[in-house]
Amino acid sequence: MADFLLELFSEEIPARMQAQAAADLRRLVTGALSDQGLSYMGAASFATPRRLALHIAGLPERQEDRREVKRGPRVGAPEAAVQGFLKSAGLNSIDEAQIEVEPKKGEFYVAIIERPGRGTAELLSEILPGLLKNFPWPKSMRWGSASAAPEALRWIRPLHSILATFGPETEETQIVPFSLDGVTAGNVTYGHRFMAPGAITVRRFDDYVRSLESARVVLDPERRRNIILFDAQSLAYAQGLELIVDTGLLEEVAGLVEWPVVLVGEFDAEFLAIPSEVIQATIRANQKCFVLRDPNTGSLANKFILTANIVASDGGEAIAAGNGRVVRARLSDAKFFYDTDLQVKLEDRLAKLENIVFHEKLGSQGERVRRLIELAGAIAPQIGADVEAAKRAAKLAKADLTSEMVGEFPELQGLMGKYYALAQGEPEAVATAIGDHYKPQGPNDRIPTEPVAMAVALADKFDTLVGFFAIDEKPTGSKDPYALRRAALGIIRLILENELRLPILGLTEGALNGYLADENNADVRAVAKPDLPDAVLNFFADRLKVYLREKGARHDLIDAVFGLGEQDDLLLIVRRVDMLGAFLDTEDGSNLLAGYRRAANILKAEEKKAGAEEAKSYQEAFAPERFVMEEERDLAAALLAAATAAIHAIVDENFATAMQALSNLRAPVDSFFEKVTVNSEDRTLRLNRLRLLNGLRTAVHQVADFSKIAG
Repeated sequence: MADFLLELFSEEIPARMQAQAAADLRRLVTGALSDQGLSYMGAASFATPRRLALHIAGLPERQEDRREVKRGPRVGAPEAAVQGFLKSAGLNSIDEAQIEVEPKKGEFYVAIIERPGRGTAELLSEILPGLLKNFPWPKSMRWGSASAAPEALRWIRPLHSILATFGPETEETQIVPFSLDGVTAGNVTYGHRFMAPGAITVRRFDDYVRSLESARVVLDPERRRNIILFDAQSLAYAQGLELIVDTGLLEEVAGLVEWPVVLVGEFDAEFLAIPSEVIQATIRANQKCFVLRDPNTGSLANKFILTANIVASDGGEAIAAGNGRVVRARLSDAKFFYDTDLQVKLEDRLAKLENIVFHEKLGSQGERVRRLIELAGAIAPQIGADVEAAKRAAKLAKADLTSEMVGEFPELQGLMGKYYALAQGEPEAVATAIGDHYKPQGPNDRIPTEPVAMAVALADKFDTLVGFFAIDEKPTGSKDPYALRRAALGIIRLILENELRLPILGLTEGALNGYLADENNADVRAVAKPDLPDAVLNFFADRLKVYLREKGARHDLIDAVFGLGEQDDLLLIVRRVDMLGAFLDTEDGSNLLAGYRRAANILKAEEKKAGAEEAKSYQEAFAPERFVMEEERDLAAALLAAATAAIHAIVDENFATAMQALSNLRAPVDSFFEKVTVNSEDRTLRLNRLRLLNGLRTAVHQVADFSKIAG
């Protein structure tokens, strides 16, 4: 078995593109090898700022010989068919074909095509140029004197060299011969740009990794991340501080350096008067540095962690000092923005929202604020929130969009509004709602728990969801440009985790009415469909399935509960799903489900055979006086008792009791099917028994639509 090593050495690859590029390289090359019938033991790809690398282990040195049998036309077929067969099979004359006899179909021409296997290195040299010329970079460029030619190579940055070696594990490797736009593959790579820029001759992957390490290049991005994280936490601990871990930033920084050197920088303590989120955003965005906090107080420290790409002779003092100067300058700008913003009341900013477009078909942010005020005010009394506080928070929620700070750092929207509201004397509940109304913004984000904040957050998400549904901008496939799935999941989490009782249909109609009441929303009035609330409810049902499936619940049980009709109280739906799952896990539950299915299948078969009028008659009440067997009477009595108890329990929202009532049907259902023949020759008996089975189906459907349950 042999190993293949490929490296594409270039100018700096943007950090955000490295992981996907490495994955694409592995996918494309291994896929092409598989298409050639070449299997392998393992493949791994790597990226640094200046190189993409791929190692494939356990490749055969050549393809196996292949034998293909190609069947042609019948003997005596028209000449055109014969000539077409000869051409496709690569035969010169029909004499080179064989004749195969099939007992019932006659004689057919057959071509036996022998294809000797080719060397893997030869195949790689043919495969790689085409794959790499069409590499799926999000952005790419041409360079050099031949860049104007249409066939010129496009790469993320100018490509300097290609390393491509192939060979058995115990023998010398060979160079895989190919070239890209004048760059010829060889067995040479290069070390760190500053500390070891010389050429390095490479044989195979093991010495490639060791040689790069000696030349101050850590090939594996995961190892670079671990080095940065460990050293950053160690340095923070030595300072008596704690690192605020930022996984996104860690990923990015690991893509900016080939030899990570972690240092501590410092800025003036006076900047700590700025909100901590502003400091973190400033340092993160401008210098790609991590912030530190005092573990005793939880407050930020005036020190930060930076990652250099070089081992400096002075131990990094000059680098840290330089970064400190830049950070201080950036924080000075941030402080100026913050102080300037504080001088303008949030309410005085509202007029500018009229000039900020929410969506071309859904109006401005100013129009949106007016909708949010009404919707938050309608939601507030349903969840125990102060109505006037909810309206006030909704009115000011978007005001910080016009601030200098949010203009510089859009990710701080809402949060800056909270700080400005507190500084300007707004009640804490109002300020908290302004800060939290975008939450949750992902599955791991915390949810608002204060009633006023919940009201505004729900209003914000319902307005977004309903508005885009109204103009038919629903998510399709994997595309969700307006994050409507995230909005629905946020509403689901707000409702379930806060145990709120809210009608999805009612809130949807309330949000839609907000659009329809605005004369400027002609687009919504023109295209909004009457079934929009149902479409939104179905969307919630799909999102709820995803949410509950991730929690370990069965999606078919959600279908069973939604199958009852207009079920739009998500909290009750989940409680029903939980109780239904627990019930079906019992012996009584599983046996009742089996009995229900037997009854439902009999009814379905009979309804299909009967005419519409007769099938409709199965839904009428059964006649107890027509029962002739004890098992019929027992089932009828049990149905009456169970249905009555289940109805009362459901009205009281006591689903466990409703399930318990249904469990009492198990024994009479079992006895009925054991002793009673439903399809009696006596038409009157048969009809009455079918009506009894329909009674069973109806009683069970008071709790859930058992026909939707899988298994």
